[in-house]
Amino acid sequence: MSDSAPDTARHLAFVRLDQPLPDLADELGASFEEYGFAVVEGHGIDQGLIDRADALMRQFFALPDDMKRAYHRTGQAGARGYTPFGVEQAKGAAVQDLKEFWHVGRDLPAGHPYSAHMRPNIWPDELPDFRPVMQDLFLAFEWTGRRILSAIALYLGEEELFFEDSVRDGNSVLRLLHYPPIEAAPEGAIRAAAHEDINTITLLLGAEAAGLELLARDGTWLPVSPPPGALAVNVGDMLQRLTAGRLRSTTHRVVNPAGDAARTSRYSMPFFLHFRPDFLITPMFEGGEEPITAQDYLMERLREIKLA
Repeated sequence: MSDSAPDTARHLAFVRLDQPLPDLADELGASFEEYGFAVVEGHGIDQGLIDRADALMRQFFALPDDMKRAYHRTGQAGARGYTPFGVEQAKGAAVQDLKEFWHVGRDLPAGHPYSAHMRPNIWPDELPDFRPVMQDLFLAFEWTGRRILSAIALYLGEEELFFEDSVRDGNSVLRLLHYPPIEAAPEGAIRAAAHEDINTITLLLGAEAAGLELLARDGTWLPVSPPPGALAVNVGDMLQRLTAGRLRSTTHRVVNPAGDAARTSRYSMPFFLHFRPDFLITPMFEGGEEPITAQDYLMERLREIKLA
């Protein structure tokens, strides 16, 4: 984080998800238009569930490298299971990010029409509680994300349930993310290079640790540091495209810490809420780009970041 970066509290909206939806809509929408980000408290995700998921995440990433790599599947664009350190590379970046992660997706019944786009989940044998806890967290994130989308719908002048069909059985992903201690990093490498998220909205737990920054309209990097337990929520490229740029998918990054902090790990749990694969992203307002299905757009972007 830059020493000159202003205090987050003077910029982003800090909102409570448990307030009346019209009030939430006004506050969230204004922050998403200006910054593409907001901080959300009162989000309804049980803290005990968060703590159990956090402990299991740390246990998994502490496993020996060969055990973790047993859950890496090539040819799946990193959609499920483990992606090793140094694989993902931000669009336009010269070097890979300094991170490893695990993806949990939606569980679909046999024969579901979206099975071709959503592979079955992979679960680590070493941690028997991993599966039920992460499945519960996935569903909790999804509930929270749908309420945020209801507020966005009102802000855009639509009915509360405007987004319901677009995200029903959506290709959403829970990412468990580990940034290891920084040792001999390649020149120019940071924990997560400047990028925009591909999806509809992102809900992030763990952003209270220093390092996450967003790029403001004036070119200033601003810190995003929610209080412990709060969510950092941001607009993704799919929602920006749907709204013809009215809501911003903002460039953001995770910078390397200095001093003793560089010798410690950083963990977070982002939930990437996606449209359903066959949803046609058609601009709601004038000036937008050509329609494209969510699945085609996703694969286009995954190829750009070296995951497909």
